[in-house]
Order: sequence, then C-alpha cells, then structure tokens
Amino acid sequence: MDRDAFIVKPGSKISLKKDYDTAFTGSYDQKGDAKIKLLHDIERLAKYQDILYAKNTHALLIIFQAMDAAGKDSTIKHVMSGINPQGCQVFSFKQPSSEELNHGYLWRSFKALPERGRIGIFNRSYYEDVLVTRVHPELIEKQQLPVSLKGNHIWKQRFEEINNFEKYLVNNGIVVLKFFLNVSKKEQKNRFMKRIETPEKNWKFSASDIRERNFWDDYMNAYEDAFRHTSTEWAPWHIIPADHKWFTRMAVADIVCSKLKELKLEYPTVTEEHMQRILQAKEILQAEDRQLSVSSEQ
Repeated sequence: MDRDAFIVKPGSKISLKKDYDTAFTGSYDQKGDAKIKLLHDIERLAKYQDILYAKNTHALLIIFQAMDAAGKDSTIKHVMSGINPQGCQVFSFKQPSSEELNHGYLWRSFKALPERGRIGIFNRSYYEDVLVTRVHPELIEKQQLPVSLKGNHIWKQRFEEINNFEKYLVNNGIVVLKFFLNVSKKEQKNRFMKRIETPEKNWKFSASDIRERNFWDDYMNAYEDAFRHTSTEWAPWHIIPADHKWFTRMAVADIVCSKLKELKLEYPTVTEEHMQRILQAKEILQAEDRQLSVSSEQ
C-alpha cells in the first residue's frame, strides 16, 4: 500500500471532492484480503506497543477527525483490539465544559496527552476549534476571548499555535499521527438510515447529526483550509478513504504499524549489575526446586 498517497503535502491546497476518492480501496479488491492484512497488523501492533511500553522513551498520539458516521469509533475498536489496555488511553472530546471554556482551547488536550510508553487516541481533538467553531462562529463567543483576539485572523493564529504545539510534542518524543476519515455525503446518509432502521443502533442516532449535515460544504472548506495550514513535516495529515470501513481499518493499522517500526525501538538492555541480580534470583528459585524435590523423596 502506498502510504504516501494519503498524506497531505505541507502547504498544498487540496480539494477533498476532486483530489480524494472516498471509495478508494487500492489493490484490495476483496474485503477478505484486507481483513487478513488487518489481523496481521493487529498482531504487529501488539508487539510494537509492548516494546514502546518497555522502552518508555516515546509516546504515540493518534488523532481522528471526521464527519459524523465516518467510522472513527469502529476503527479505534478494531485497530486497537489486540493491544494491552494498560498501554493505551482513548479520549473523546465533546463540547467543552464551563471549566474548559475558562482556559485556552488547548488546555484540555494537554491534560489528556499520553505518558511515555503509551498510545493515546483523541477521538476528535483540538482541531474542533478550527473546524466546528469556524462553521459555527457563534461558538467563539462562548470562549470568553478578549475582543482584540476575535475576527478572521483567529484562524491563522490558531493554525500557528497548533503547529507549534505539535512541534513541541514531537520534540519531546511524542509521535503525532493525524487521520481524517473521508466519508462521502451519500455514504453518510446510508449509515444514518441504518442507525434509524436498526433498533440496536438507534442509540447512535442524534438529531444534531442531521443538522450538521446541512453544513457539509462549510465543513469541507474548513477541513481543506486546516489541512493546508497544519499538515507539516513533523505531523502530516493522512486522508483515509472511509466509504468502505474494512479498507479504512486496514489502512489506519498499516500506517500506525509503519510509524512505530520507523522508531526502531528495542527492548531495554540491562546493566551487568542487574544481570547478576537476575542470575542470583535464578539460583534461589532453582534451589527451591531442589529442596522441594528432596523433601518429596523423604
């Protein structure tokens, strides 16, 4: 799979409609082939995570952004199904609370960053503050900003702040992987209908999803501008086709595994002193076995 084909080149002006096929599956014509690849990568990811945890020098932050019903939840569920829960944390960012609104928009993200050795997943993120707030500028009023900080210049300012924030993370050993699950408006409609018509999926449906669907073009414009200004060499955006969930999951897993492999992490080596303590402990345990053997013979 050509992973570079999904990356937004820094500074490039793109069109989600013209430049990206939401139904793309590459060389994977069969759903079964992609599932086999996914299972293989789930095993690889479990191994890489174990080394990441043991080494304790890096962390991995995975950011998912998408329109409603693009498959963020199911992608996280399937891709991360094989890893140790102790080494992973998932945060879903909803509407900010009154406490969060009394701080800068990046504050709640700082609190949720993964520790060294762990994988952190943001299901939506600080990018909401250059997406939803841009489509619904009235939300900026709730952020209680000084008048001088409001206006159209706020978006350029926030793009710069986000780039600096992500550069800071990378400089401190936190790898940042950003995914936009690119679903078509037609497929979103199909998934909404499935939620409505399937009783066990009714709980997933929200009337607000339909309201936001009316702003589809505005969201696409906001996303395109965000990608242009925040896809960087240190934290590029990956636009993943999302009309076929089986391909989405496989592609995300492949890219995550590839990134962890690039780190070339290895299990920590122990000092000579530590090795001597290990050998001493081994002798003590073996002595216990010998003592038990003698006791049983008597």
